[in-house]
Amino acid sequence: MNHRSLRLEARSGMLPTAIAAALVSALVPAVAGAQEADASKSTTTLDRIEVTGSRIRQANLETAQPVVTMSRADIQKQGFTSVADIVQNITASGSPAISRANALSSGEEVGGQYVDLRNLGPERTLVLIDGKRMGISSGGYSDLASIPSSIVERIEVLTDGASALYGSDAIAGVINIITRKRFDGLEASAYLGQYGQGDGNKEIYNFVIGQTGERGSITLGAEYSKEDPVLAKDRSFTRYPNGKGHPVPDLDANGEYRDNGWSNISRNGILVRDSGNLTALPGRTTTGSQADFRAYNPLTDATNTNEQMYLQTGLERRSVFANAEFDITDNLRAKADVLYTDREATQQIAGYPFRSFGFSRYDGDLSLSGQSAFNPFKGENVDYIRRTWEMPRQTKSELTTYRFSAGLEGSFELAGKPWDWDVGYIYNQNKGSKTGTGNLFLPNVAKAVGPSFIDAAGVAHCGTPGAVIASCVPWNPLLGYGQTGPGSLTNNPELQKYLFLPTHDRSETETQVYSLNLSGVLASLPAGDLGLAVGYEHRKETARYEPDALLQSGLSSDLAGAMTEGGYKLDEFYAELSVPVLADVAFAKELSFNIAGRYSDYDTFGDTTNGKFSLKWKPIDDLLIRGTYATGFRAPTVADLYGGTNETFDNYTDPCDTSFGAAVRNPQVAARCAAVVPANFRQAASGGPATGPNAQSNSAFESGSNALLKPETSKSTTIGFVYSPSFVGGLDISLDWWKIKIEDVIAAETVTSLLNNCYVLGIQSACSRFERNSAGQVVDVTRTLINGGYQETAGYDLGVAYRLMDTRFGNFTFNWKTSYVDYLEYKRDSESTTPVEQKTSWAIDGTANFRVRSNFNTDWQYGDFGATWNVRYYSGLKEDCAYDTAGGPECGNPNYTSAYRGQQPVREVGANTFHDVQVRYNTPWNATVALGANNVFDHQGQTMYSQPNSSFVYNGSFDIGRFVYMKYTQRF
Repeated sequence: MNHRSLRLEARSGMLPTAIAAALVSALVPAVAGAQEADASKSTTTLDRIEVTGSRIRQANLETAQPVVTMSRADIQKQGFTSVADIVQNITASGSPAISRANALSSGEEVGGQYVDLRNLGPERTLVLIDGKRMGISSGGYSDLASIPSSIVERIEVLTDGASALYGSDAIAGVINIITRKRFDGLEASAYLGQYGQGDGNKEIYNFVIGQTGERGSITLGAEYSKEDPVLAKDRSFTRYPNGKGHPVPDLDANGEYRDNGWSNISRNGILVRDSGNLTALPGRTTTGSQADFRAYNPLTDATNTNEQMYLQTGLERRSVFANAEFDITDNLRAKADVLYTDREATQQIAGYPFRSFGFSRYDGDLSLSGQSAFNPFKGENVDYIRRTWEMPRQTKSELTTYRFSAGLEGSFELAGKPWDWDVGYIYNQNKGSKTGTGNLFLPNVAKAVGPSFIDAAGVAHCGTPGAVIASCVPWNPLLGYGQTGPGSLTNNPELQKYLFLPTHDRSETETQVYSLNLSGVLASLPAGDLGLAVGYEHRKETARYEPDALLQSGLSSDLAGAMTEGGYKLDEFYAELSVPVLADVAFAKELSFNIAGRYSDYDTFGDTTNGKFSLKWKPIDDLLIRGTYATGFRAPTVADLYGGTNETFDNYTDPCDTSFGAAVRNPQVAARCAAVVPANFRQAASGGPATGPNAQSNSAFESGSNALLKPETSKSTTIGFVYSPSFVGGLDISLDWWKIKIEDVIAAETVTSLLNNCYVLGIQSACSRFERNSAGQVVDVTRTLINGGYQETAGYDLGVAYRLMDTRFGNFTFNWKTSYVDYLEYKRDSESTTPVEQKTSWAIDGTANFRVRSNFNTDWQYGDFGATWNVRYYSGLKEDCAYDTAGGPECGNPNYTSAYRGQQPVREVGANTFHDVQVRYNTPWNATVALGANNVFDHQGQTMYSQPNSSFVYNGSFDIGRFVYMKYTQRF
């Protein structure tokens, strides 16, 4: 295919399905026939390979960029099985973007697993499969849960900016999943495990079969995995909303009520009256007598929602993959691969906290009619509160991935110098569906609590005698959970079906890439080969996320949402030059540099050019000094540009709150707040007054996209060395300093930042961005995405590896890797008066930003026996105080002051260490049996009231118990 036709097909946007099918179909018999090929024919020898971080094929694997490599053998020696979990344990990884403990998270990406290098966001980490882009969601997330671990040959992680080589999204680094190819034989594996508490069962079964001949190969594999969910109530640290230290609602030292995270919206029916709320008495039928009620007591009538929530989502995945290669001639090869994955993830949270008032988007009357048979106050419409405990809210997220790539590659000589070329096509489609249950259809609720009567047979009907409302099922919302009687929700599938309509969201994203690459040797210089790589890529991204029509209508108790739909396309050209300067001279066993540039032309915002310079210097054989400087960018995603406006219940801190806000200690803030809120103002949260900072809003706010966004731009620098002393065989020491700065950050404005800009910083323009009601409560905020401010982070990566071989006690390998974050700064907007926020060592904005992450691995091999011990270390964190804000055991630093927050009480928690162990045996029948435990000492992290990466007061980065497993692999 020539250059011109390549461009024309790319712009057409059509999937050449027939071509794809024909290529795979043709390759399979060709490979099979190749097994009988003439063995005397010479085969193509590719002794130069492409290493992540460079497009130039070379035999020398030492690069100027820091690359962390995990082989398949390394992966097999640990108990983590998903690609996401494996990469997440690299010390350069930040906290998981959407951890499986984020039960309350919503949106298209929920159910997937994503990796966040340097805590800069998963959308700033580029994921490749065999050097080719992986498909992304409309928000730019690459779901590593769609990659079966049995397909992985090795994982290479480039912890350096690489936009000049790979284009957009490679700001924080690149994860390259290298798949298994040229496999000979058959391999089958089984993995079984569960937590020490007897739950969270995990089972994985896979096989790989392949055949390699003189001129080609074919590899085929399949994998099935299933992980059961874990309920929060089955762990002591998540059994109660605010942890085991505050198990029930109580009174503080001043006699003030503390809900301790329990919901004031009870699973028993509550009548809302001017004289005070009334709750239904257990065992009563509540069919009309006021004697069935008593005054609501928050100390005894509140509800622990954690009893119904999943601490860890369930996950099920099915995958099939295949790849084939065929040498058409000695210098021409055809390649194709396919991947199919279907994954399902299930979330569960407590039944909906329904209130008959407060749905501003619904015009109907949801109060209990004065003509209802269940209303004890006849003739008077009454409001009520009822958590629908009988119907926990579940979201089943399904994603089906189809990936196909095919191409030709070859080699030739030009002026006696070797050159390689390849032309290829990639198609990646992600089709998703989200099925939601447990939310109420408001028009049916209005009918069900409207006029009703009970006939002589004791059967309840909607309407009045002689005017029955057809197909309506009456509801008595005052009957509590477990109570039976007319209109009861308990054990009443007909009523449950009438009130709770399921929703079905749909999503589809497509990535298409056409590429042409050429690399080779321009000339042989005294110090080595002058290498060149050039290439062209055309990429097209389209995405569509369509919430259910019911959600778009606003007629559901679920959050309303609008459609996301759009796409973009681009053309890119790149060039890379590898220049050897000196070799085998004094103080320069090797000195070379690499320079690369990439021009990208988008049909959305225009064009951008980015470059990279790398230096490699070996003054002596034992020492490698390396450094890079690169510019990069991240283009706005489809969701950034064309995302629909959605409702959210945000977590925020009102600076005017007289318990947790900045007004408590800042007279200027107090003065500004006095003009807009009443004295002793308390921020309203879900279920009552806020009981801590960062409380969930009582009203739904709106967030949306911005079609005028520009790309983010970045600059990254890395300087380091690798020392391998010849006098200590097997020892390697590396140390790298890195720095990344991102300008024009695409960021969602937060409610807290808008309020702080108005009241803490006195920025008047921010005060018009939200509304307060007559009681002073924030009731309306509309936030968009903006290009504002910057993010900057810097730190050090230390690696020490030592291989002690052939001792009388076996072979030992020690590997220690540590990442130290010097700082992570974030300026949220471009206002000159907005201070810079320091995030390192903080649990803030739902994320844990560890200063230090460290892994120490010890591996022992003696004949057919082996064992591995791994230690994972996370440094301590700070968070806003939720208790003892004046000083006490849970608020160690009540006078903490920062430029961004002013004076705000701070709580500090210590470091955490987890230990993993595995023992294994290679059997005489060519099998490997392994037994192991992750978090073998059953370590528990501290209570974290800021809920980092979690919907619970527990860090979502941490293990939730001791996980014991068995793994069996049989080879034929």
